[in-house]
Amino acid sequence: MCVNIQDIFKDIKPLGFGLMRLPVDDEDDLKTINIDKFTEMIDTFMDHGFNYFDTAYIYHKGCSEKVLKKTLVDRYPRNSYKIADKMPIFDLECEEDMQRIFDEQLQKVGVDYFDYYLLHNVSTKHMKKFTEIDSFNFIKEMKKQGKIKHIGISSHDTPEFLDKILKAHPEIEFIQLQLNYLDWQDANIQAKACYDIACKYDLPVIVMEPLKGGSLVNIPQKGVELFKEYDADKSITSWAFDFNYSLDNVVMMLSGMRNLDEVNENMHTIDNFTPMNTEKYKIIDKVRDIILKTIEIPCTMCGYCLDHCPVGINIAKYFSLYNTQKLLNHKHSIAMYYRNYISQPNVKPSECIRCMKCIDYCPQNIDIPSYLIKVTNTFES
Repeated sequence: MCVNIQDIFKDIKPLGFGLMRLPVDDEDDLKTINIDKFTEMIDTFMDHGFNYFDTAYIYHKGCSEKVLKKTLVDRYPRNSYKIADKMPIFDLECEEDMQRIFDEQLQKVGVDYFDYYLLHNVSTKHMKKFTEIDSFNFIKEMKKQGKIKHIGISSHDTPEFLDKILKAHPEIEFIQLQLNYLDWQDANIQAKACYDIACKYDLPVIVMEPLKGGSLVNIPQKGVELFKEYDADKSITSWAFDFNYSLDNVVMMLSGMRNLDEVNENMHTIDNFTPMNTEKYKIIDKVRDIILKTIEIPCTMCGYCLDHCPVGINIAKYFSLYNTQKLLNHKHSIAMYYRNYISQPNVKPSECIRCMKCIDYCPQNIDIPSYLIKVTNTFES
């Protein structure tokens, strides 16, 4: 276990509220966050002793930080919660952008400092954004000025890359990684190998995508049966949380909760955490194999690609429909939802111009244009 966890994450319960998938009134407009529903979710979260909130400059097309101010910061004492925000290094064009964005974030959230601040998606593809534009030095300076309490990074890259970054930047105090039992041995995500690198540097790990965008909640029936045979009362979600929180260096799991039921279920799961054992690991291995046979597109619905599609295709929506069709193996029922969606009207996947901009922003490195062709062939053939 990391030696500095007690200092950095003292008295914080290990469930963080991720503000990337908030309840909205219009699924096609991420800015339409339902304030009343979100406020109720925040109050319930806080009432049960959970107080860690994770936002970012780009979440909900720039509105995530604003609603956090309205629902949390304006209503609770500053010492009662912890806020994590991120520098969108992928959007930086010059050194001056960093101060402008950081000041804007403080103003939007309504605070004088961030408890935790990360460089968002430190990766090979964005190398120039933290080398030629020295974003590491910038956040160190902000910490020196008292505007950041603890600095970290989030990353979706190889363990080899991560090793180089952590070796070169000992100022990093914690790291945010995509960890879940589905990605644990995945050849592309390499979750276990990346986690092992974090442990090599004795860093606290914050988990993003513990449920892989909901993929580990709505699993195939055969997987449900295996879990329920072991413990009929144990929720499907709890298996994913138990897997992650049983890892020694994991201190926090983020969940993008869309409604009050999800908040209550996740809090209950954390408060009733049961460590993994040999039998549970064997069951998860079997369930993983079952799930992998049904998920063709590894989309987590993070929405990073949506702001960069010049045509305006709702990529995540179409990938969700496609994966659901594969999961249920019932083309006609899902095709009806597809037809209803495009008739509203919405831009069809077949209108993709293959500009490839979306790929640069996809943390999962999905070949989005190629999969949009598959979606088109599946539903429009």
